[in-house]
Amino acid sequence: MYPGTHARTTPDKPAVVMAGSGRTVTYRELDDNSSRLARLLYDAGLRRGDGIALLSDNNPRAFEVYWAALRSGLYVTAVNHHLNADEVAYIVNDCAAQALVVAASVGALAEAVVDTTPGVRVRLAYDGPVAGHGDYDEAVKRFPPDHPEEQPAGADMLYSSGTTGRPKGIRPPLRDGRIDEPGDSLTAVFAALYGFDPDTVYLSPAPVYHAAPLRFCGLIHRMGGTVVMMERFDAEAALAAIERYRITHTQWVPTMFVRALKLPEEVRTRHDLSSLRTVIHAAAPCPVDVKRAMIEWWGPVIHEYYAATEGNGVTLIDSAQWLERPGSVGRAGLGVVRICDDDGAVLPPGGVGTVYFEREEQAFAYHGDAERTRAAEHPEHPLWTTTGDVGYVDEDGYLFLTDRKAFMIISGGVNIYPQEIENVLALHPKVYDVAVIGLPDDEMGEQVKAVVQAASGIETGPELERELIEFVRERIAHYKAPRSVDFVAELPRTPTGKLVKRLVRAMYA
Repeated sequence: MYPGTHARTTPDKPAVVMAGSGRTVTYRELDDNSSRLARLLYDAGLRRGDGIALLSDNNPRAFEVYWAALRSGLYVTAVNHHLNADEVAYIVNDCAAQALVVAASVGALAEAVVDTTPGVRVRLAYDGPVAGHGDYDEAVKRFPPDHPEEQPAGADMLYSSGTTGRPKGIRPPLRDGRIDEPGDSLTAVFAALYGFDPDTVYLSPAPVYHAAPLRFCGLIHRMGGTVVMMERFDAEAALAAIERYRITHTQWVPTMFVRALKLPEEVRTRHDLSSLRTVIHAAAPCPVDVKRAMIEWWGPVIHEYYAATEGNGVTLIDSAQWLERPGSVGRAGLGVVRICDDDGAVLPPGGVGTVYFEREEQAFAYHGDAERTRAAEHPEHPLWTTTGDVGYVDEDGYLFLTDRKAFMIISGGVNIYPQEIENVLALHPKVYDVAVIGLPDDEMGEQVKAVVQAASGIETGPELERELIEFVRERIAHYKAPRSVDFVAELPRTPTGKLVKRLVRAMYA
């Protein structure tokens, strides 16, 4: 299914509502406007397999662009508007976008890439003028809202967050068939599992350019539910939105959980959250104490999945399973989990190694980068792929992640995973945010360094440094504790909550 299905049966039902302003797009409007844009793109010469890019903040019109591409057999690339002009131009050029649609709210950035994206033939801007771009509304209204005769299924072509280097374009194969025919893997895995249906009211608090918000909002539209999208995340505003819109489903990242847990008690208990049926989290590892506190607060409605933008596999776990195995990210729901050592040999349960997913066909390729694609493949089994995470499985097949391979610290010949230390410090009342990295050490090879953003009003200095080191030593092995702690005003995170460790490391280069 897709928006056109529901436009015929419930045309006036809200497809998208903005949580702050209340701005609403109905299914009829979403279907009509995406049809008009699809016709415009076809008239401009775009055909199956071509690309369109989207540069926008959280705006309901983003879904018109998304569905226009998906019903035209095109690849749609949503671009992070927090990047600089050079980074945006790199992605637009790399994905070979022939059309670029932008929001006026990020118009200055869009104007800055006009001269550096020569392959773009169609430039449109909505919600206001942007130099070098045509008026979106004026352009699309010339075309009828009738459904195009051919509606081949398109796909998103998104870029990794770039937390360890330059973003990589992930280009999945286009599936055969039309947009209104079954075959979408996201729907197959998650719709029944999480109870998505026409009665779903889904709160999306994260940036729409990120994989999970974009794809899950699209899934809600396939099912005929309503997406409530926050303009930007704020912990108290999110609680208020759950109460106001009677949210049934939502998806957060662990950083959002931490922000909510650190709200004053009177704020946390002020709002009625009883409408929640399913709360999903993913995108980054969740500290055990944080997740346990959320289950105690919101009840056993919390589900976790582990996946990547690459879409090479998924693991799933619910609250009851997690309480039996704290720290696990679940068992495979798509693909088969294989844990391998550095030589590619499969490890037995409990053995820590690189996490691969085995699939029956190629799950993805990094666009224009055959070397990176090969590097993600198992040396002997090309249909086993990894995104660089490290972990182990228990006897029952439950996966536990330890960290990303690129972040591992080797001190005195011993592997230390920063994530474990970060998890300990995350809920310390004087810590607002934390990153742990390895620094060169003449004796040990590397030493553990914690970089901390203190909570508001907390005095930093040697006394707090000693307190935090001792806090870690009381909870995990002493050799894992930081040798030193530095304090910074802010740590670099993407708007989706991922820590950009390459920027933290650059501070000490």
